[in-house]
Amino acid sequence: MSAPAWWAQACLALARADPVLGGLIVRFDGESLASRGEPFETLLRAIVGQQISVAAADAVWGRLREVTDVAQPRALLAAAPDALRAAGLSVRKVDYAGDLARHFVDGRLDPARFATLDDAGVVAELTAVRGIGRWSAEMFLLFNLMRPDVWPVDDIGLQKAVAARYDAGVRPDRRRLDELGERLRPWRSAASWLLWRSIDPVDVKY
Repeated sequence: MSAPAWWAQACLALARADPVLGGLIVRFDGESLASRGEPFETLLRAIVGQQISVAAADAVWGRLREVTDVAQPRALLAAAPDALRAAGLSVRKVDYAGDLARHFVDGRLDPARFATLDDAGVVAELTAVRGIGRWSAEMFLLFNLMRPDVWPVDDIGLQKAVAARYDAGVRPDRRRLDELGERLRPWRSAASWLLWRSIDPVDVKY
């Protein structure tokens, strides 16, 4: 899993523009945003991670890997729903995972098309899947396609990191996040990752 081609350029620009991020770039030198490379796996991870902590999501993911091949949509569809629930998926997330797998199997989602679409186009295709909202689509833009300018303002981790690094622990509202994001264009993906990394003991991957 290698860094995106634009990572060094992004870090240089952000270090010049923002002293907080400049300090984080030094602190986490040698680490970066990275892609696991499997579109289905990235989206399934996003479903697993909805509304739970990174640690809890990792625990569920580990158990899920014991009952199915998490990179293969057909394997997910073949798994017993009871086994998926025993791994830690809620009834709703089992439904979402199945709908995602069916979109891949029947070709309604074709990862080969994503390279031809801008960020908004990718989000529109992904959010047609039950259980894939804007947050999950943004995680895909970041961690699979590694698009450089994604700023997921609804992400609780990003909100906590901005509070901790910029606002003396006060949770930012949407306006504050939008204002900060404007200053960080066009490298907001790198900024997001660095801020996440600053509050998590391990780097975030989907």
